[in-house]
Amino acid sequence: MTEPVSFEVAGMPAPQGSKTRMPNGAIIEGRDKGQRERHKNWRSAVADTARAIASLRDVVAPLDGPLHVTVTYRFPMPKSRSKVVREAGRAWKTSAPDIDKLDRATFDGLVAGGLIRDDAIIAEGEHRKIEVVGWTGAEIWIERLPATP
Repeated sequence: MTEPVSFEVAGMPAPQGSKTRMPNGAIIEGRDKGQRERHKNWRSAVADTARAIASLRDVVAPLDGPLHVTVTYRFPMPKSRSKVVREAGRAWKTSAPDIDKLDRATFDGLVAGGLIRDDAIIAEGEHRKIEVVGWTGAEIWIERLPATP
């Protein structure tokens, strides 16, 4: 790949939270069933989209590092936002979920979809959370970095 790979993932971004140890010793994702379901749906949406992108002829997948990844997470704008903000159509999201936990779920989906070899090869990145009027999900941009910084 010489050109960056960019694509959109539709859905509701969900974090990969902390793990919970059950009384029987099993370790599961998240605190409750709803959170696990949201995480599973988001990770599957990312993996399915990554798989489709990886199958394109001009993409040599899995991508190997070092990589730069930019992700813009798009959340629905609450109705409580002012008219001015709603008319602008975009605002910063400054509430949960934590951006690092969103990255964890998203990067694992990129690996599961076969687009990148391992999320450890992501050497640098940018991420942002915004509230939008319109579709929700993520805009993802991946590019190879030079061998030396």
